[in-house]
Amino acid sequence: QVQLVESGGGLVQPGGSLRLSCAASGFTLRYYAIAWFRQAPDKEREGISCISSSDGSTHYADSVKGRFTISRDNAKNTGYLQMNSLKPDDTAVYYCATAYMGLCRHYRETGYNYWGQGTQVTVSS
Repeated sequence: QVQLVESGGGLVQPGGSLRLSCAASGFTLRYYAIAWFRQAPDKEREGISCISSSDGSTHYADSVKGRFTISRDNAKNTGYLQMNSLKPDDTAVYYCATAYMGLCRHYRETGYNYWGQGTQVTVSS
């Protein structure tokens, strides 16, 4: 059974950090690009970071560049999103998604075939 499961969300104060995990099962993650999306209340879902399947190259949206770091551990079939210097505007449900042999050239949702169920991140004092 193919599955992506996010974990690591929670409540954190502004300026704090969280690390999200995206654990894959039922398929070999090394052949897939991993992207992170988020959806804030009353906003559309947006892609914020991606790591390619080939050379591990990364991409970040301007809103998270310099604060978030995406990574992957193919041996553990898991992707990660390290989030530092969190702001209230980062409050959202965070989703991971995968694209077979993806090169992280876009965040069009139709290009990502497997999705996790999402994990809530709330940044508040």
